[in-house]
Amino acid sequence: MDYKTIAYETDDRVAIITFNRPERLNAFSLELRDEVAHAVNTADSDPEIRVIVITGAGERAFSAGYDIKQSAEAPKKTVAQWRDRLAGDYDFTFSVWNCSKPVIAMINGYCLAGALEFAQMCDIRYCSDDSTFGVVETRFSSGVVTMIMPWVVGARARELVYTGDKIDAAEALRLGLVNKVFPKKDLRQETMKIAKRMSRVALACLQWNKRSINNTYDAQGFQAAMRYGLEACTILDATETPEYQKFDELRREKGL
Repeated sequence: MDYKTIAYETDDRVAIITFNRPERLNAFSLELRDEVAHAVNTADSDPEIRVIVITGAGERAFSAGYDIKQSAEAPKKTVAQWRDRLAGDYDFTFSVWNCSKPVIAMINGYCLAGALEFAQMCDIRYCSDDSTFGVVETRFSSGVVTMIMPWVVGARARELVYTGDKIDAAEALRLGLVNKVFPKKDLRQETMKIAKRMSRVALACLQWNKRSINNTYDAQGFQAAMRYGLEACTILDATETPEYQKFDELRREKGL
């Protein structure tokens, strides 16, 4: 597949997928969403690949989340149309969870909204010391497609989701939202060092251990909780609250 919005490369037994829309802070367009899912499947199917690293192009952002300019230009949706659209986002986010191999999010800069959901679905998260995180979409009455945050940071999820506040890398580390924080200049080198060390483990061992960990979550109702989040997000996004209408007008005028 000839990718237009991402880059795909391999380094030894590690596949590297890069969101490649730096002029839009690597925002998730529908095309990028589909290309990433394809690339993850490609790496998962490649017997030479054992670990996948996902990052964003440029120095400013891993990703700012879903491309609101693209959604602003789209016609109004019915509830059923919202459900279909968000189901696509949901499947995209789950592409890394369902991948049989370990997926590392290498976060460089902003990691907001849908991008934060995506990163949390990855097995491991490393970030640069200038990274910023936030569930900012809730400020505009938008739902969270995959409500994974309670499973990652526990009780603090309520505060972050209810306020839409942003946090820095140090706070993300303290909460367990990320595994390690590296100086910006060292992020790629340190992440690849760990990824390559991980890739020396037998593939079957990596795959079965990931399956075992995922099943531990599923036994606690993880999949059912995620599906409920999708339905809640559909209702919220299809309901034009005054806050949502104001935001919708702003993004149509300014092309945010």
